[in-house]
Amino acid sequence: MINPSPYALEVRNLVVSYGIVPAVKNISFVLSKGGVTTIVGSNGAGKSTTMKALTGLLTPQSGQVLLFDRDITNMASDERVRSGLVLVPEGRRLFKAMTVADNLELGAYQRTNKFEIARDLEKVLHYFPALKEKLSAKASTLSGGQQQMVAVGRALMANPKVLLLDEPTIGLAPAIVDTIAQIIRAIANQGVDVLLVEQNAEIALEISDYAYIFERGELVMNGRAKDLMSSQEVQRAYLGI
Repeated sequence: MINPSPYALEVRNLVVSYGIVPAVKNISFVLSKGGVTTIVGSNGAGKSTTMKALTGLLTPQSGQVLLFDRDITNMASDERVRSGLVLVPEGRRLFKAMTVADNLELGAYQRTNKFEIARDLEKVLHYFPALKEKLSAKASTLSGGQQQMVAVGRALMANPKVLLLDEPTIGLAPAIVDTIAQIIRAIANQGVDVLLVEQNAEIALEISDYAYIFERGELVMNGRAKDLMSSQEVQRAYLGI
C-alpha cells in the first residue's frame, strides 16, 4: 500500500519565463499539510510569477505541480479551483461596481449546494464581522483593508483546500495587517492549508510554520520560520535589524 504524501502541494523544478527573460529558475518547494508556509522576497524575486504558474495563469516552460499527489501542471485554472486550489490575487481584483455580497457570492459560482454556501458565508462573516454592515455597499466604497477582507472572503466561498495569498498585506495600515495576519492563521487552524507570498517578511515569518526565501527567481534559503526569523542573515537582509 502506497502511503499518501504529507504535502498538500509539491512544486518540482519549476521554470517560468516571460518571453526569453527567465522569471523563475528551476525552483522546488512543498506546502505541508496543516499549516502556513510562506514565500518571502523583494520585488522581482519571482513570488507572484510562481503563484500565477500554480494557478494556471502562466504556463511553465518545465517542471511539475502536484496538488494532493495529483499532477495539475497542465490543468485549466477553473478546474484547479474545483480541485480546491484557490488564489487571493495581489491587488484584490474585486468587482468594485458590485456589492460586497455579490463579490462574496461570486466565489461560490462553481458550487451548487445552497446550504453549504450559506454556511460558508456565515463563516466568512464570522472571520470578518466588519463586513456584516457592508453587504449591500458597493465594493468601491470600502477601505483598502475592508476590500482585502472581501478578497479573502471571496476565496473562502470557493471552499478551498489550499489557499494561496499573494501579497495580502500590501498597502494596508499596520492595525489592518495584524488583523489579516490573525485571520490567515485562524483559517489554517480550521484545516485549510495556506501558502502565503509576502514582501513583509516580519509578519510572514511570524505567522508561518515554514518559509522559503526567493531572490531573482531562485530559491536561496528555506527552513522553519522561527529559525529564519532568528537568522542574522535574514534579519539584516529582510527585517532591517
